[in-house]
Amino acid sequence: MTISRLIRLAMLRVAGQFYVKNQPVERPRSVLLIRPDHLGDMLFAGPAIRMARQELPEARLTLLVGPWSHALAVRNPDLDEVWTCRFPGFERQPKSDLLAPYRLLFATANRLRGRFDAAVVLRFDHWWGAWLAAAAGIPLRIGYDRPETRPFLTHALPYRPDRHEVEQNAALIAALCRCDAGRPGPLQFPIGDAARAWAADWLADRGVRPDRPLIAIHVGAGAAVKQWPPAAWAEVARRLTSAFDAQIVLTGSAAERPLAQAVMAGLAAPALDATGQTDLEQLAALMERCTVVLGSDSGPLHLAVAVGTPTVHLYGPVSAVKFGPWGDPARHIVLRSAWACAPCNRLDWPAGVLAQHACMAAISVEDVFRATQALLVGAPRVARFV
Repeated sequence: MTISRLIRLAMLRVAGQFYVKNQPVERPRSVLLIRPDHLGDMLFAGPAIRMARQELPEARLTLLVGPWSHALAVRNPDLDEVWTCRFPGFERQPKSDLLAPYRLLFATANRLRGRFDAAVVLRFDHWWGAWLAAAAGIPLRIGYDRPETRPFLTHALPYRPDRHEVEQNAALIAALCRCDAGRPGPLQFPIGDAARAWAADWLADRGVRPDRPLIAIHVGAGAAVKQWPPAAWAEVARRLTSAFDAQIVLTGSAAERPLAQAVMAGLAAPALDATGQTDLEQLAALMERCTVVLGSDSGPLHLAVAVGTPTVHLYGPVSAVKFGPWGDPARHIVLRSAWACAPCNRLDWPAGVLAQHACMAAISVEDVFRATQALLVGAPRVARFV
């Protein structure tokens, strides 16, 4: 354990002593759910939120998310409200001054005070969210029993690192509702008619034939260390085009367009480039029309799972046990790096040392091709929509 973490833990233990513990709440009437993360983790929270609605039909459910997740959260029909907070450490931007996270914490706590009788911190190590719930005076505070969060919780559950994140979320809700978590339900993402029409028109305008498999490759990931080499994606795309007459479409954000261009440069036949051209719902609609979606561990791959499209996920530094696709393993194939140190669960390697942490590159083109082939052979050789 580093000196900085020891200092932080000591500070958190001292701070936690100022908050009242074990305040009884028989039946929560207004619940704050705290989830600071991005797309994939937000999708993982969906089954737990659905469970909370089923078990507490009379309660008011509010989800506190980062603005980066607002577009997804407001689509959840099981929520009454969605509030936003620029959670420190999740903005994927350089840090500001050292005191800024604490100023934001107490300002947000004042905004929350008196509104909720229960809070659930859905991220297992989110000490900032646990402290926020305590500072807001929320009587019942549930989370996982981690050194960082324990000082601020009234109910701390044992954390199981061998359990999927969907199950972690559901276990916390089960503690809130005093029920059995059971097997959480599937990921869901509702798509409207306008987005489906957009996807159909986008493909038709580019001459995509319905008798060819449509394969999306999501070129990026939330951290550079999770990305598979563009040259490897290009080789997989060439082989799929040759073997299955597949139409390849590259997806990603505008910032990921250089990755898509690097893949395109290695192709013999042109691919469609959708990077930077979709909002979240349009991306979901486009993936819904695909025969298979391929990519490194990322939120958009879980979006593909949520809309029912078979997927091939590549995992290196992140645990597939905890963050793998939540769905039928026959339809969602996981390929893991063979490096002995994987998964290390560290994503913040500086650019200068990334070459020394190339565990993703250890996943072979042959393995990705064969996994995709297995899904294609089991599916009709046509697009999912005609």
